[in-house]
Amino acid sequence: MTPSTSHTPSQPAVVIYSGGMDSYTVLHRAIREGYEVHALSFHYGQRHARELDVARRVCEDLGVSHRVVDIRAIHQLIGNSALTDSDRSLPKADYAEDNLAATVVPNRNMILLSLAIGYAVNIEASVCFYGAHGGDHVLYPDCRPAFVDRMNDVAAIANFEAVSIEAPYLYSDKAKILSDGIEMGLDYALTWTCYLGGETACGECGSCRERLDAFARVGVKDPIPYALPDRH
Repeated sequence: MTPSTSHTPSQPAVVIYSGGMDSYTVLHRAIREGYEVHALSFHYGQRHARELDVARRVCEDLGVSHRVVDIRAIHQLIGNSALTDSDRSLPKADYAEDNLAATVVPNRNMILLSLAIGYAVNIEASVCFYGAHGGDHVLYPDCRPAFVDRMNDVAAIANFEAVSIEAPYLYSDKAKILSDGIEMGLDYALTWTCYLGGETACGECGSCRERLDAFARVGVKDPIPYALPDRH
């Protein structure tokens, strides 16, 4: 699925923006395509808020409208995940269903997309960008094409105004995302990927491993600091 190119100049669009490298790239794609971007971030009870701080700074520098929505009240309903429960150990392994199932947050993307669609209707935006990518298919059902297709069906009929969910990297991996970002001249030092919120990225969690693999495949050094220097 690729972003629509039939929009008029400065048409408003919502971009779900976590502060990570995938949504950071999608954010800039939407800007370059001429959309009037409204970035939307969520605090849903994740283990740390560092990625949200990164997102705020990026949007301030870009002069992009940005809302951070606190929905931590839902933690009591979907908190059974290593990403939201600090008492649970985070797996230190590569992305695979048997390795990182503990990091799945129940129904997360359906919840976030539903809120983003509502925001889009509220500001008269007909499109909502979402950073799901092919590398997540092995683990996260709510990043797979079937999920995005069904959500698009619902988004077309849930309100009087239809909203299109655009996932430009749905069939691409993280290396492709990074390659596109580098071509756009993006600075990935302005992103945060690590599941932990330390002064430096751990380099061992699944998210760090996937990020580092992408940089290695593209042949570029990751600009963020790691707790283990040899992880670059």
